[in-house]
Amino acid sequence: MKIEVKNIKENPVNMLRRLGYSFQRSEGNEMSFVRPFSASGYPRFHMYVKTEGADMIINIHYDAKKETYGEGTRHHGEYENEGVLKEEVRRLNALLN
Repeated sequence: MKIEVKNIKENPVNMLRRLGYSFQRSEGNEMSFVRPFSASGYPRFHMYVKTEGADMIINIHYDAKKETYGEGTRHHGEYENEGVLKEEVRRLNALLN
């Protein structure tokens, strides 16, 4: 799910920390943030963020549990605008735009 925030006035890390997200890592021009629901780290919201000029583009999804790799690899998450992800996108849009 994609969220665009136009004309940001401050550092994206600080903006997202105030909204409950923790910086995870940086890969190239993208930063990764998470907002876990429990001490185990899952379930959680996970987003990749990049800036383009003064705009911030957020790609967010919901990880229900840790991914499994190997034969029949699965990523246990929601990417569509439904369920808890829909509510979180609504919350972020209200606070960021």
